[in-house]
Amino acid sequence: MLSDDRPRSSVEHLPAVLLLSAGALILHVTSLAAQDRADSAGEAHAVALEELAVQGTGSGTRLMARTPYTAAPTGLNLTAPNRSGSRLDLSPLQTPASIEVIPGQKIRERGQETVQEAITQNAAGITTIGAPGNGLGAYTSRGFAGVNSVMQLYDGTRLYVGAGTVTYPFDTWNVDRIEVLRGPASVLYGDGAIGGVINVVPKKPTAVPINAARAALGSDGVKRLAFDSGGPVGESVFYRLNVSANQADGWLRQNGDFANLAVSGAVLFQATPDLAFTLSHDYGYQEPLRYFGTPLIGGRIDPRIRFNNYNVNDSRIVFKDNWTQFKTEWTPTADITIRNTAYRLVSDRHWRNVETYSFVPGTGLIRRTDPIEIFHNQEQIGNRFDAAFKGELFGFRNEFVAGFDVNHIRFKHINNSPYRGESSVDPFVFSPGIFTSLDPTTLGYLTNSNQYSLFAENRIELTDQLSLIAGVRYDAPTVRREDPRRPSAGFTKDFSAVSYRFGAVYNPTPDSALYASYATAVDPVGSLITLTLAQKDFQLSTGEQFEVGYKQTFWEGRGEFTLAGYRIKKDNLLTVDPLRPSVSVQVGSQSSHGVEAFASLGLWENWTVEGNIALLHAQYDDFQQAVGGVAVNFAGNQPINVPERVANLWLSWAFAPRWEARAGIQFVGETFSDFANTARRPAYEVVNASVDYRVSETSHFSLRAYNLLDKIYPVTGSSAAWLLGRPRSVEVAYSIAF
Repeated sequence: MLSDDRPRSSVEHLPAVLLLSAGALILHVTSLAAQDRADSAGEAHAVALEELAVQGTGSGTRLMARTPYTAAPTGLNLTAPNRSGSRLDLSPLQTPASIEVIPGQKIRERGQETVQEAITQNAAGITTIGAPGNGLGAYTSRGFAGVNSVMQLYDGTRLYVGAGTVTYPFDTWNVDRIEVLRGPASVLYGDGAIGGVINVVPKKPTAVPINAARAALGSDGVKRLAFDSGGPVGESVFYRLNVSANQADGWLRQNGDFANLAVSGAVLFQATPDLAFTLSHDYGYQEPLRYFGTPLIGGRIDPRIRFNNYNVNDSRIVFKDNWTQFKTEWTPTADITIRNTAYRLVSDRHWRNVETYSFVPGTGLIRRTDPIEIFHNQEQIGNRFDAAFKGELFGFRNEFVAGFDVNHIRFKHINNSPYRGESSVDPFVFSPGIFTSLDPTTLGYLTNSNQYSLFAENRIELTDQLSLIAGVRYDAPTVRREDPRRPSAGFTKDFSAVSYRFGAVYNPTPDSALYASYATAVDPVGSLITLTLAQKDFQLSTGEQFEVGYKQTFWEGRGEFTLAGYRIKKDNLLTVDPLRPSVSVQVGSQSSHGVEAFASLGLWENWTVEGNIALLHAQYDDFQQAVGGVAVNFAGNQPINVPERVANLWLSWAFAPRWEARAGIQFVGETFSDFANTARRPAYEVVNASVDYRVSETSHFSLRAYNLLDKIYPVTGSSAAWLLGRPRSVEVAYSIAF
């Protein structure tokens, strides 16, 4: 049950507060004006709001029509082109891989306010292990876990992982769609993608004026405000602007407040019918929940401390991200498309927290350790170019793309290592105290990384039903590290890797596909741009996957079904020498195999059901670690943080005119926090539900309930503490287009 004694505090120093206050009046005035226009214009007004998004496609830039306030599309969009699974703008039916396209409208209708929720509650087999230390953006896929194995992109551009952390994107208001590719993707994006890729694609400039807004209030002091505007500026210039702010007092008794602000803007200049330039900038500011977990008492969560936060009173977490991209797309002929993206990505992060808690049975107290203060300053400047050609090869229809990607990454790590200091508090009645450290916060290390890659991909159609696809990529990163505290720890290290993929797709009918593929991948042994001296002599870990699958649309597009089976093996894991347990060697291996299925059905005119399930077996094949100075073999054990059963189910019921109800169930199987599989985290189910009432053709109210059954469940954790998911909460939201 929700606790009534949870205090309500405020978040300071955040522009979102001003935006929420001023924007409430704007939303109220525009809602009244829009309602008046809706009453007089009726259905014609709804048609006028049809959105034309400017998007690049394989045949050049063109206008894509959508209607923002009709029912969200269901299914996987198997026939919609995307670039996450191939650089040839193939649809999922044409691609020999497991791809999901999650529309942004569906995400928002289901009340998924964060990218993390949108991915884990919709995509098959993807779970979160997000925590404040990794930027709340770490995932598991197909038996592999973490930011170094499941890559994240924003609008097709990769932000390199710094010290195990990625902090953008986080908000779903500006999302046009999320494209998920499961399985190795190094052939497309380089190292760090053996488990899959998540590409968050923002809304694009529009050719027809559109304005939309949303306001929400909820339990735990939740306040949300968002605004979306787009349209033409003259005959050849189009824009898009999205602003979203969120603030809450939070569900914890101590230090539970959080807030964020996301601003996304883009301007497109259609210089000629076949030449377009797009300049975009995205800004993110986060003060997330300063919560690092709840300590276990007797191996379980004591309900009496469920809402306690054992962090210190003056704790601090701030993430600031700025992304600037300049895109050029030129289609000199119907068979040639040339694209170029220049970008600059900057991330500044700050943590100041006591992060580790454990219950000590002998004293009955919570021992708090690791007073950590860290600053990240990360800048990435780069350019990506590719050229695509359509024609014939040996008399067969053929598509070919080739290009390069270059970038420079500068990373600065300021910290108070070795993070000494501890305190003990009563688990039930305590004063949070303030941050104290025995060590000063100074410059820890600097890295400068340069990377270039060459890539190519080809698709040849042997018949109208059979096509072959192949791709190759060469990566050559160089990392230079400086350590002011230990000059001898500085180094320069060159890496290189070749990744490739072969696949075949057979379409027995235009609405179905059978496929098989073989792909390779590489992962760094740690975050590549922040490798340590101890890691510099190791090579990139290598992996390979075999996959077969079937995809089908049916019932005139009202149903979709996919089924995939795969086996992945990853080699060159760090393990220990059995004769010298203090020495690490790179001979370990890990594997997984499993099946994934997805189905979407429009059963009747007013009923829709959508669900997915992922079943896998993951294990360490050759993996030893030092325990008490002795090498212990963990071969056959389930990898840390990896569930072997994951499922989602969504039901939608339009039970009356203007009314629609939705319910979703997310299931995540049991996981382990240690190599020995003794620290078990239980499986859990979370139920979310909502009811929408359409006030007019352009506005609607939503009532949403999260964790409806008030389940106590661990999102991630260690053998001593679990980071719990939020308890039951409710929100009411009002959305309008004008």
